Amino acid sequence: MRKALTPGFWLLALVWIVAGWAAAPAHADEALRVGSKRFTESYILAEILAQQAAPVLEQPPQVRQGLGNTAIVLEALRSGAIDVYVEYTGTIALEILKGSAAMSRAQMREALAPLGLGLGPALGFNDGYALAMRAGQARQLGVRSLSDLAHHPELRLGLSNEFLGRADGWAPLARRYGLAQQPTGLDHGIAYQALQSGQIDVMDIYTTDAQIRALDLTVLDDDLRHFPRYDAVLLYRLDLPRRLPRAWAALQALQGRIDEAAMVAMNARAEIDQAGFARIARDFLHPPAGAAPAALPAAAAAPHAAGFWAKLVGTDLLRLTLQHLLLVLVPVGVACAVALPLGVAVYRRHRWRALVLGACSLLQTVPSLALLAILIWLMGRIGTAPALVALTLYALLPIVQNTVAGLAAVPGGLGLAATALGMTERQALRLVLLPLALPTVVAGVRTATTITIGTATIAAFVGAGGYGERIVTGLAINDGLLLLSGALLAAGMALLSEACFELLQWALRRRG
Repeated sequence: MRKALTPGFWLLALVWIVAGWAAAPAHADEALRVGSKRFTESYILAEILAQQAAPVLEQPPQVRQGLGNTAIVLEALRSGAIDVYVEYTGTIALEILKGSAAMSRAQMREALAPLGLGLGPALGFNDGYALAMRAGQARQLGVRSLSDLAHHPELRLGLSNEFLGRADGWAPLARRYGLAQQPTGLDHGIAYQALQSGQIDVMDIYTTDAQIRALDLTVLDDDLRHFPRYDAVLLYRLDLPRRLPRAWAALQALQGRIDEAAMVAMNARAEIDQAGFARIARDFLHPPAGAAPAALPAAAAAPHAAGFWAKLVGTDLLRLTLQHLLLVLVPVGVACAVALPLGVAVYRRHRWRALVLGACSLLQTVPSLALLAILIWLMGRIGTAPALVALTLYALLPIVQNTVAGLAAVPGGLGLAATALGMTERQALRLVLLPLALPTVVAGVRTATTITIGTATIAAFVGAGGYGERIVTGLAINDGLLLLSGALLAAGMALLSEACFELLQWALRRRG
């Protein structure tokens, strides 16, 4: 009789799978890959870059929207998952290079070169950080500047999590102005809703945000000049001009073409009129005769401006569904291949069982975004690969746990009876124990599938797509219906999977 495979073997197998995903090349063709952060302006600018370069490319550029904060997008750029994105000089100097606000662009280029990155042309506008509050409340309290804000410690601040941790963000700002408030971390899009409803009093904004005018906000004067300039520039991989010289020449032609008024108008079309990013970019690059982009009506341009049903069954529905299925089926399948043999191997070995279940339980306690960030750092890439690994790790616990529980619940006498009938240990496991434990094992796979469907929505934060893409975009542009459409589709897939497992368990009961 051959010895059962040890838990160490299966852990090594999992490492091999992860290594295989990680070793896949970041890109295997010569397509231009454009990235964006997770806010409206970045979505629009990514589309402008892609459409500007498209006519001179042999294949359409790939746009990786909503990748997250600076750290994630920068890692995507350094790993080759994207080739270029729009960054801001203040962020490059203080966040990426850990320098000072006084760094010149020549100094930035020199410091970026060892990282394999280059500083491209400036697009023509400055989009700085600022704090804002409702205009009526600002007038009532006499708050016009950040120095005035220091005299009102009772005001509630809701700041984006990135701003809270930035080198030019809340901590140095509070020290500079003597601000005593204790801010709450909020998503940028949600903060606008919280400010409008009176749940917070002050939030951080970008100076080109369309909501400033729409919500009648007062931008507090930075009277001590804490914030540097944030000129929009191209941050790119140094190999891009060599790989795609014609595309790079086309991108350089954008230098100085977007002023602050044009950027505010484009942001307004996305957030207020709910026009599509691709159409906004197209109208900016190729405006209809006699019409300025700022004056274009949303009705003629916006698939997103239609009703909820149009959002729910939009043109991206098939693509998002296939991506979400991939993010569910592959992790659950790999988790089954690892967790089922692992559960069989340890269910009689109490120490190994405690170790394996403890390790799987520990993985469940790691926040999903933190795990994704760790995997991106370890694998040196963004997108589907780290998302699949993270979802696989999360799916292990319910399958291992139920496999162990199902096998342990089989009466010991049945195993002895199988041995008395002349069965080997492997035959008893295959013909007696596993069939009796099967309903419990299937319940574990069912739980893992449901968990994975919901958790897979986070994959959109690293450019892996799926229904989470609508949720992330809805948060970024304050489009509640778009967000709801993504959530409902994920819930619908979960209900469908429950129905499939119910049929499977009914079939198992019928077979006895």
